[in-house]
Amino acid sequence: MMHNRAKPGMRAEVQFAYDASTAISRGRRERQEDAVASDFLAGTSLGFAVLADGMGGHAAGDIASKIVVTEVFSELKFRADAPLELEQQITQALSAAALAANECIGHYASQNADAGGMGATLLAPVLFQDRLYWISIGDSPLYLFRDGRLTRLNDEHSLAAHLDARVAQGLLSPEEADNHPDRACLTSVLSGQDIPRIDCQNEPLNLRDGDIVIAASDGLQYLEDSEISAVLAAREEQSSTDIGAALMACLDSLNDPDQDNISFCVIKVADQLKPAEQVAKPAITPGPPPVSKPKSNTLTIMASASRSNGTTSFHIMNGDGA
Repeated sequence: MMHNRAKPGMRAEVQFAYDASTAISRGRRERQEDAVASDFLAGTSLGFAVLADGMGGHAAGDIASKIVVTEVFSELKFRADAPLELEQQITQALSAAALAANECIGHYASQNADAGGMGATLLAPVLFQDRLYWISIGDSPLYLFRDGRLTRLNDEHSLAAHLDARVAQGLLSPEEADNHPDRACLTSVLSGQDIPRIDCQNEPLNLRDGDIVIAASDGLQYLEDSEISAVLAAREEQSSTDIGAALMACLDSLNDPDQDNISFCVIKVADQLKPAEQVAKPAITPGPPPVSKPKSNTLTIMASASRSNGTTSFHIMNGDGA
């Protein structure tokens, strides 16, 4: 875990700008159980993304992820017009949104017999200027790419993390950990039951000019960290959309028949007030053009929500990605 914290403090001007884009693919699975939405408006000091990886079989995982994304996204969106107040209450706001989403999943499961075992992870990074907060439940990774190094920021709520810790302590061999039959089991998830673990801290991570943040489902982890780093290092001067396309192309090249659903949000951070001598970049040789994901295998998730008399209503639209 990287610990580079800064106390929150609001600036009068919008100093930090974000270039953000989302991507989602079914991979080699029969259905899409990921959902992702983001809101990064130009000229504002606030941006956020919400991602969920569903589980439960048939349509249940798909519904669970959409419930989570829409509940959390709509709560942040409704409070986005008062960023100072939101940042001051960010831990409470994110935790309350997660609990509301968890309650919605429990209610849906109780009303639908075929939704037993449904649930979803939650990952929501929220940026105020150069300050990054997040809430994380489950195993969806939040990455920071800085100075050529990829670091996972959030906790991993899975048995895999526990097994790897035992390997580090010398209590288990790497082979035993890798081949454990329950390695993929989650130790915390939104399922309508009590949430055992929530990663949501009061203090933000201080971001820098040139940082790249990636919030992803575990489908991205079919790539090794070194492979993700190589893509980011080669494309860091390009747009977030180009970086996303390159990551998808790299996953495609694996040709893995077990490739899970993939969803992620790529966020590039730029300091608009950096000294002039830092603006110029050394000339680089352009790389090959980004490879777009085949249209038939991509999906865009859009959420729409409204609030009346204290009640939130929402719907989510699916459409083919460009």
